[in-house]
Amino acid sequence: MSKIFKYLKPYRNILYVALVLVLLQTIGDLYLPTLNADIIDKGVMRGDTDIILRTGGRMLIVAFLSVLCAIYASYLASKSAAGFGKLTRKAIFKSVEEFSLSEFEKFGTSTLITRTTNDITQIQMVIIMAMRMMVVAPIMAVGGTVMALSQDRPLTLVLAVAIPMLLLFITIVAKKVIPLFKIIQKKVDRINLVLREKLSGVRVIRAFGTEEYEAERFDEANEDLTQTFMKANRIMAFLMPVVTIIMSLTQVAIIWFGSIRIGSGDMQIGSLTAFIQYSMHIMMSFLMMSIMFVMIPRARAAAVRVMEVINTDIGIKDPVTGINNFTSNGRLEFKNVTFRYAGAEEPTLKDISFETNPGEITAIIGSTGSGKSTLANLIPRFYDIEKGQILIDGVDVRDMTQETLRKKIGFVSQNPVLFSGTVSHNILMGKEDATQEEIEDAAKVAQAEEFISSMKEGYEHLIDQGGVNLSGGQKQRLSIARALVRRPEIYIFDDSFSALDFKTDAKLRSALRKEVQEAAVIIIAQRVGTVMNADRIIVLNEGRIEGIGKHSELIKSCEVYKEIVMSQLDEEAIS
Repeated sequence: MSKIFKYLKPYRNILYVALVLVLLQTIGDLYLPTLNADIIDKGVMRGDTDIILRTGGRMLIVAFLSVLCAIYASYLASKSAAGFGKLTRKAIFKSVEEFSLSEFEKFGTSTLITRTTNDITQIQMVIIMAMRMMVVAPIMAVGGTVMALSQDRPLTLVLAVAIPMLLLFITIVAKKVIPLFKIIQKKVDRINLVLREKLSGVRVIRAFGTEEYEAERFDEANEDLTQTFMKANRIMAFLMPVVTIIMSLTQVAIIWFGSIRIGSGDMQIGSLTAFIQYSMHIMMSFLMMSIMFVMIPRARAAAVRVMEVINTDIGIKDPVTGINNFTSNGRLEFKNVTFRYAGAEEPTLKDISFETNPGEITAIIGSTGSGKSTLANLIPRFYDIEKGQILIDGVDVRDMTQETLRKKIGFVSQNPVLFSGTVSHNILMGKEDATQEEIEDAAKVAQAEEFISSMKEGYEHLIDQGGVNLSGGQKQRLSIARALVRRPEIYIFDDSFSALDFKTDAKLRSALRKEVQEAAVIIIAQRVGTVMNADRIIVLNEGRIEGIGKHSELIKSCEVYKEIVMSQLDEEAIS
């Protein structure tokens, strides 16, 4: 928990001021009952109007200053908590940006969202309440006890009985409710996951008519969370009534025994009034501390979850002295590369070796699960290999910074991802300073110019989140344009032509060959028609290379490739 509070350091001076204001407010609150006692005992009982007015004026001033201190302290505490939330969310976002795909798979999107929002909100609430309760309560308890003793010592024996009873009950409640609040955080993750899947997959859900099933899934997660909340709240519901009963009985006991002492002349009426107020201050301080003892474990659980993200040991790091200045032309080489996913028994890729040079198109084909996309993800170093080397212009990708490496690559993923914004904005993500002419040239090569020009706003047409207002083929073409505008030395197209019709596919590949004559191109595809004219075809099967060569060579020498071709083309087309 202490580690998370380092993000409060920039607001340390503000918190100090808030702390001073809270102390002044508490002193004022403790002073008021004494002034009230003086008015009753020295003014009202003696009929001295001057004392009543003078002491009453002081009470008004103290009360007014206490209110001002309370308001400004609350403002400063809220400001500090909001600033803490901003800095912590920024730290999480920065940490997540550096994650490799392995770290993303370890956490999952839903829990990262919950930790960035709900968990930080829990900690913010504790920071605000800590200034109002955690600081005030101990001072009020000690100060109230001292002031109560100053009014009448024998009567404090009532508090000696009431306070242990109160503490015992609070302890029992805390032990039962604290574990439930830790479970609640995990169940919030679960409901967030189900809701996110439902919203992102709404088209599939409707297409297959599984609304009722998804509603049941959500109801199950929702009911699970609700029942846990209700269980915690049922326990907490006992807190206020029982505390109120204890406080009321304490007040009755104080009045009872106090009246006896007044009757015997050992105590004044004003002193009894002040003692009652101090006893309520003491009891309320313990109640405030009990609330904090319940909230702190929940905030602690949230803080642990937040720090897990921030302190995650990044698997892929830049070298201390990266090799960033070297002759660059885009030659890519795999040397005996073996890769295994975390926790997997068998390697996904085994002993992969090939080379591709600028101006060459290397295609990779194979059955589903053969490791094609994994191979593509290794080039920009989304994962680190287990054995071997991946070299760009003779330099191992692990010996250069990730920024330098990825500037050399134009990557089009298997699932095209577009962001909310204009068409131009999405293409500019490939190159921030690209001119309008460069944007249009990239769109033309990607065969996206035709459908962009048909839009009313053209390149300023707004794309919804995830590109839901575009077809699969349009999204793929914009993703390709985004890579082309970058003008990198290596292009990677990971099954990025699958949603295109054969005519558009052929036109795009023809335009692409002219556009990337000085770059190395890696094309991963399922369709034979997409790869058969490549300079080099690599056939993958169960993570191993079964054959390398041109289409005409592989038809004769590679049985796996021949089976793939025969499953897609007739014999006449093959021959």
